[in-house]
Amino acid sequence: MLGCVIRGQGDLRVEELPVPEPALGQALVAVRYGGVCGSDLHYWRHGGVGDFRLREPMLLGHEVVGTIVSYGAGARGPAPGTPVAVHPATPCGVCPECAGERRNVCRDTRYLGSAARFPHVQGGFAARVAVPAEQLRPLPDGLGLRRAALAEPLSVALHAVRRAGDVTGRHVLVTGAGPIGCLVVAAARAAGAARVTVTDLLPRALEYACAVGAGTVVRADDPEDAGWPQEVDVAVEASGVAAGLGACLRLVRRGGTVVQLGMLPPGQVPFAGNLVVSREIELRGAFRFDTEFNDALRLLAAEPALDALVSAVVPVREAESAFALAADRGRSCKVLLDFGG
Repeated sequence: MLGCVIRGQGDLRVEELPVPEPALGQALVAVRYGGVCGSDLHYWRHGGVGDFRLREPMLLGHEVVGTIVSYGAGARGPAPGTPVAVHPATPCGVCPECAGERRNVCRDTRYLGSAARFPHVQGGFAARVAVPAEQLRPLPDGLGLRRAALAEPLSVALHAVRRAGDVTGRHVLVTGAGPIGCLVVAAARAAGAARVTVTDLLPRALEYACAVGAGTVVRADDPEDAGWPQEVDVAVEASGVAAGLGACLRLVRRGGTVVQLGMLPPGQVPFAGNLVVSREIELRGAFRFDTEFNDALRLLAAEPALDALVSAVVPVREAESAFALAADRGRSCKVLLDFGG
């Protein structure tokens, strides 16, 4: 079978790999689509994500959907042939965070396609993957595999909006209109936000934000843009750059909430900490997700407009061109790899 392997910075290969056998408690899934995530791009371009560095070849990918092929011993679930999305996280279940129902920050989790631990957790960018059967989620009626490939990033967005608290009737600012930022727009609207303003440097990215419900879009490099709000109730930083966090802290109202979702560059990053103090701003982090994955599938089934975020579907044999396209935010939003016929 074909798999998409990263061997080092700039060294992405499509390789022939053995088809895995599902082990005890596992299911074998025929992967149809895999979404190219920002973290996949970081492994490709930089050899790591934040403080997580590649130390061995790794199968990329954690946004995967497909159909069930078979089960290993002791595993059960939906019938073979059932279309499913794969929840990419396997929390340890015993640490204090898991016990406190914050499994998304489990200190010993396994996450598909992640170099956070060694040996690395191999990912899902292959024609067949074996995963714990409990990580499979059957698709709701009416949801096809193509749109379902957005389930993992939408789960991230839903978790970020929940970290902000009740946004019903609120004005929400989102800095960064990449795939995650656009999905934050959809998540905020689904949670009852009255107005969503989005900033980005690229006009094409802002067009995607409008397609999923942004009421106002702003060029981040134009201080004279008439769309800049005077203040907002909630801000979600989804760009992963310090300037985006600075905009959130400047524009959120006194006593408002800022959620840092974008992964900032490794090391020390300066920010306007005095504003956090003098305005009593709630600054919260948002990392991955947990039960939001099930909610994401339901929302995707109900919102066909989210199809607009899938800008290209590329055969896995052309993975490097797909990664190059995904890295060019002026030409793409969410790029999917196609593993099957």
